[in-house]
Amino acid sequence: MPVKKTAKKKHPTANKPAERELVSFDFAIKYLLRGKRDYVVLNGFLSELLGKKVAVKSIEDVENIKDDKDDKTNRVDLRAQINGGEIVLFEIQFIQEFDFLGRVLFGVSSAIVDQVKAGKFYNIQKIYSVIVAYSNLNAKREYLFSGEMNNFHGVHYKNELIPFSQAIAPKSKKMTDIHPEYYLILPRMFDEKLRSRFDEWVYILKNSAARDDFKAAGIKEAKTKLDYLRMTPEQKKEYKRYMEKRRSADSAIQTAEGKGERRGERRGLRKGLEKGLQKGRQEGRQEGLQKGQELECAKHVRSMYNTGFTVKQIVKGLELSETAVKRILGL
Repeated sequence: MPVKKTAKKKHPTANKPAERELVSFDFAIKYLLRGKRDYVVLNGFLSELLGKKVAVKSIEDVENIKDDKDDKTNRVDLRAQINGGEIVLFEIQFIQEFDFLGRVLFGVSSAIVDQVKAGKFYNIQKIYSVIVAYSNLNAKREYLFSGEMNNFHGVHYKNELIPFSQAIAPKSKKMTDIHPEYYLILPRMFDEKLRSRFDEWVYILKNSAARDDFKAAGIKEAKTKLDYLRMTPEQKKEYKRYMEKRRSADSAIQTAEGKGERRGERRGLRKGLEKGLQKGRQEGRQEGLQKGQELECAKHVRSMYNTGFTVKQIVKGLELSETAVKRILGL
């Protein structure tokens, strides 16, 4: 993976350096880092992640972004064109959805199709898909994943490879890699051990804060441009509303999952013990888990609805049917 490694010198852990509170990266991407003078922050982030010098040339919203700033559960999507015409797709996801990776694949595929004009050559520029997910996606220890296809591998003659690359023009001999690369970042899985320069950025993604000793590309500028204390009173007010909505959605999901499972386990265990056998315990736990989850889910459906979420947002966030949500709400 092309993430740059740090020098052998280790960051101090005994006396943790001072931190500066920053605006959350998702808020910054959605509302702050859109001007050309701000590209230096994204340049640094991408340079450390991709392991090469990156210069953002332009930024555009992916067309499915909503402008409604009250819709705080909406994911943050952004498309940036970098050096050489390559494309970076940003997606920051807060609520885990069953079709999460399918949507990522669709976004990359759409970006590929958008490059091809009728009657023209398939002059495809490489795409980097950068996904920041604030759920664990069943990861055990890892917080940074990469995926790509570099070559076609021989099935019968293993040492034969055909690169997934093509010429940049019909008569050109210069070959360029065109297959998309994917980077999946799970900030909540980060143990805050700095294994690479990019880990300083993961620390910011997780904590919305930067330590004084951070030296990764773009972080110096981020400390200035995303400094919470430099925001105007109106910006702070808007940012506070944004984070409250985000926390509300996150809390509802996390609480429903955690409490529902724990309550279900306790009830299932009691019923299982009454039956006295492993089969009874297993069946009781399963039934209790289901009942516990149903109760907690209903509780948080009402909580989200009272907070201001629409039925459609609740359906999407909690992965319930619209009929079930309306039945809970008595609609």
